[in-house]
Amino acid sequence: MCGIAGLWSLETAISVENLRANGLAMTASLHHRGPDAGAVWVDPAAGLMVGHRRLSILDLSPSGAQPMHSQCGRYVLVFNGEIYNFARLRDELLRGGARFKGHSDTEILLAGFAAWGFEATLKRTNGMFALALWDRAERVLLLARDRLGEKPLYYGWHGGNFLFASELKAFQALDDYAPVIDREVLTLYLRHGYVPDPECIYRGFRKLGAGQWLALTAPRAGHLPTPLAYWSLQTAVEQGRAAPFLGAEHEGVEALEEALDQAVKLRMVADVPLGAFLSGGIDSSTIVALMQRQSTRPVQTFSIGFTVPQYDEAPYARAVARHLGTQHTELYVSPEETRAVIPQLATMYDEPFADSSQIPTHLVSALARRHVTVAMSGDAGDELFGGYTRYAIAAQLWRRQQRLPQGLRVLAGRALRAVSTAQWDRLFALLGPVLPSPLRQPMPGDKLHKLSRLLAIDDPLAMYLRLISLWPVPTDVVLGAQEPASVLALAAGAPRALGHVERMMYVDTLHYLPGDILTKVDRASMAVSLEARVPFLDHELVELAWRLPHAFKVRGGVGKWVLREVLARHVPRSLFERPKMGFGIPIDVWLRGPLREWAETLLARDRLANAGYFDPARVRAVWQAHLAGGHNQQYLLWSVLMFEAWREQWH
Repeated sequence: MCGIAGLWSLETAISVENLRANGLAMTASLHHRGPDAGAVWVDPAAGLMVGHRRLSILDLSPSGAQPMHSQCGRYVLVFNGEIYNFARLRDELLRGGARFKGHSDTEILLAGFAAWGFEATLKRTNGMFALALWDRAERVLLLARDRLGEKPLYYGWHGGNFLFASELKAFQALDDYAPVIDREVLTLYLRHGYVPDPECIYRGFRKLGAGQWLALTAPRAGHLPTPLAYWSLQTAVEQGRAAPFLGAEHEGVEALEEALDQAVKLRMVADVPLGAFLSGGIDSSTIVALMQRQSTRPVQTFSIGFTVPQYDEAPYARAVARHLGTQHTELYVSPEETRAVIPQLATMYDEPFADSSQIPTHLVSALARRHVTVAMSGDAGDELFGGYTRYAIAAQLWRRQQRLPQGLRVLAGRALRAVSTAQWDRLFALLGPVLPSPLRQPMPGDKLHKLSRLLAIDDPLAMYLRLISLWPVPTDVVLGAQEPASVLALAAGAPRALGHVERMMYVDTLHYLPGDILTKVDRASMAVSLEARVPFLDHELVELAWRLPHAFKVRGGVGKWVLREVLARHVPRSLFERPKMGFGIPIDVWLRGPLREWAETLLARDRLANAGYFDPARVRAVWQAHLAGGHNQQYLLWSVLMFEAWREQWH
């Protein structure tokens, strides 16, 4: 795993020294992504620089160093990621006459580009990556990103310089870089808590979309070429519908286990120590179970425990680890240790990011990095197999709302909101021992208040948008802005054959997964120089998931049926059949207590007014309502706080 950066200047008088100095500054800012080595390469005639920071995973020798040149001398590559099927590609290239100096996947990629062409090689890969290839003969710069968006790649124009990098902080390293915050994109951030692909918080900059590549030739300042897709989820879904899995249930379970087995096997190849995150939930437990079955020694597993019981998943992880026989390491952290991460977040996430599970994700990454260099993650199981609670809520509500008049639903919603979130929490705690398992949820008051606002909605797409929104009308908060379509446009473009829940799963895979989940994991892990691998995002497994009948995924209002059946072959159901917890921390309580002074400083009326991005009156009203204790506004407030902390760091 690595960090990449580059600059293509239109300034005819730019010197080699200037290009190299900019390259060294940009790559130095990415040192955390690649602490093992770093280098830049310059093409003086073209005014181009490409740079690389290396975290050595495969071929630890200098033969794997980058920027790497093809044997023919035509291509120069900087590459962040892993090509998991590199051995098969290597054999194919050897049969075609290729010769290799080392055994890195970077060298194999380069040989593939020379032998098969750029797009054809991308289509042959199974991996996660962001890369830049310079064609010295044609003077073409080619950028590409993996199919599901695991690895980040920003690009855009700064004056007469075209820039690209793994993280925005590489652009901040340039002396004259003065970016402008895009207010339209800021509305998307306030709605979702992250900046969705392909948007960027800075005007004139973009993220390359998942499964896309672009070619920059004869560059013109300010002009961004249209990205092209070498793989798309829409096509995968349409093909899955055209050729659905027709086997029986047990055959579907077998097919999924075989695909997961292969995905895990490919990702266990490394020349450095490897382990896995383990929460004790269905997704991570499945990955660890398959890892342990394939390993000749106990797999190293890692979990974080919290001294606040309702947020502590460590006992579940411990029980699964004991059953599977892993070498398990857990670390209990106090609220004080958890809060100590907050000042680091703006540097770690150099684009505004407000999923508070970023904090425990960083803590477990730091724990794992003490022992291993690569860690498997169980992310993406929810999107592929219908695991999010909101899917069940939306499906049940939509069915029931058709039977009740809207007026009655509006009254019911008001009644639910008449009781504060804190009062609901106390009531559920009191009734906990007699409640059925599905009703024993963390933060029930929050969920009921969210439910109350859905009751009046008469459109399934509007219901989904409300479910995933932090601020329901961001333009009421962001001054002088209009909100782009984003999620609504993705939903409108979904294959028509999809049902309501399937459409949510589809949009989440395109929007929430790369924008939130994968961004969170990438920045949290790379901040401590740890490579995270996600077996569920093997594209062949993703394609299989969309061939499986929806009834194999969601059954009786409960998601992940087929995945649960796979896990039950390895772990007793009693160890994983429980309500979904998530990876949370008590931000709501902290904002009224130990974080109150910090938050008050960032949310001060004069400070907000002077910055001019948010309506101070609306933000302050939400802040005061939260402090009063009747309503939990942590999600809305955390998005504003993370933006203001980020702005303080970078502007």
